[in-house]
Formats: sequence, structure tokens, C-alpha cells
Amino acid sequence: MDVQPLIDEYTPLITAAALKLGSALLIVMLSYISARLARRGVRRIAGRMDATLIPVLSNMVIWAVYAVGTLVLLDRLGVNTTSLVALVGAAGIAVGLALKDTLQNIAAGFILLGLRPFRVGDTIQFGDTIGKVREVGLFTTQLDTADGLCISAPNSNVWGQNLINYSRNATRRIEIIAGIAYGDDIDKGMAVLRQLVADEPRILAEPEPAFAVRELADNSVNLHLRAWVRTEEYWEVYWSLMQQLKPALERKGLSIPFPQRELHIINQVAESPREKIIHE
Repeated sequence: MDVQPLIDEYTPLITAAALKLGSALLIVMLSYISARLARRGVRRIAGRMDATLIPVLSNMVIWAVYAVGTLVLLDRLGVNTTSLVALVGAAGIAVGLALKDTLQNIAAGFILLGLRPFRVGDTIQFGDTIGKVREVGLFTTQLDTADGLCISAPNSNVWGQNLINYSRNATRRIEIIAGIAYGDDIDKGMAVLRQLVADEPRILAEPEPAFAVRELADNSVNLHLRAWVRTEEYWEVYWSLMQQLKPALERKGLSIPFPQRELHIINQVAESPREKIIHE
């Protein structure tokens, strides 16, 4: 059997298929390399950008490169990309309606990245959640808690609640309440608080520290100290003042009273059963 005619007939088809396959593999390889180079380029200019934006921008660039590469690949394989794009758009509407909560997270992510109420490394609180921001993504915000836990919170939850940023301002105010007994001298208590402030060099002179009698409570007279420190030194100064407060009060003969309650017992002579009957 002469196979030469068959070879002559199918050789162009095989050659064309091989060229398409080779070009398709080349497009895939170029897309992968381009995505890696794009990510590297985003990381390279990180020094001139906010660190909060880097993960999101790098992911967006990678997916954009992959999307363009997929369209080029399909077009090279003879697929009608125009109709495909229309089909994907229609499917995207249906998927968007089904994934409404996910789209809310994406929208909230863009709002957080645009308005930037916090940045990577800031300590924030929303609701009952508090932690240091590790990364802000399109869907979730990741935080590290003080006890070493990692929290991944949906962006809509972060943006949808009152947000407290403990790191944004350069200074924070320390508030300390010292309770002394009613029989103690208030002026001595105030002198103790003033001396604690004078001995602590990390307390700022401006705004000026404030001292006051906060409350005449049930068991004590509560003295109030307000002082300002640098944000990064807040907890160190607070713990130091609290550690020194009790010994300083005791050296001046002052005491921190325990909660106490005064009871008045009234003895009454009970009536006899006969008397009760008569009264009734």
C-alpha cells in the first residue's frame, strides 16, 4: 500500500497543529515569565510604596497577566474570544449575584486600601477583635494578636464597624486611678502622683499632666492621673507607674482600702403566737 499520498495529505495538518501547540506552549511560558517579572517589579518599587498596597497590587498584576495570556492563547487556538468574553461577562453577573458577600469583601478591601485608615504594622480594634495588621488582601485582613494568634477577618467586617487605630497618632494618654482611704490625706495622695510623674522621664511635658479627685466612691477616694507619652512607649510607662504606685502610697502612710460594707443589725422581740392571734 502506498502511504505517500496520505503523508502528503496530512503533513500540512500535522505541521499546522504542531505550530499551534508550540505557539500555545510558548504563550503559556511567556505568560508565566511575565507574571513573575511583574511581581518582581512590584516588589522592587516597594520602597516607594505603602507596604499595605504591595500584596494586593502584586496579585492584581499577576492575574491581569494571566488573563491576557489566556485570551491570546485561546485566540491562537482558533477560539472566538469575542463571544467568549461576552459569555464570561454574562456568567460573571450570575456569579456576582451568587457571591454577593464575597463582592462586598472585595469592595471593602478597595475602600480600606484607598482610604487607608490603617497600615501594615498598626495595632487596630474593630468590635471585640484587636491585633497588629499583618496584611490587607482583596478578601480578608490578617492580624496577629498579642497572644500569638493569627486572625483572618473579612474586609466587610473590618470596614463595617467602628475602627480604632492605636498606632496612628504619635502620642497617647495614660490614665491611672489611685484609690485611698477616706481617712487619708488627699494632698499627700496628690503629692505621690506628682512625684511619680516627675521621676518618669518618658512622660511628655506637653500636654501637661493633670491631677484631680475623680470620685468619692463607696470604699475609697479615687485620685486621677492623666499624662501623655509616645505611643510606642505607652505600655512600658503604664506598667512602670502601676508597679511603683502601691509602694509610693505606703511610704507616705496612705492605704488602698479593700471593698467593705457596713451592716446595721436591729434586734426586735418577736411576738408570741397568742399575741399574733389577738392582733389578727
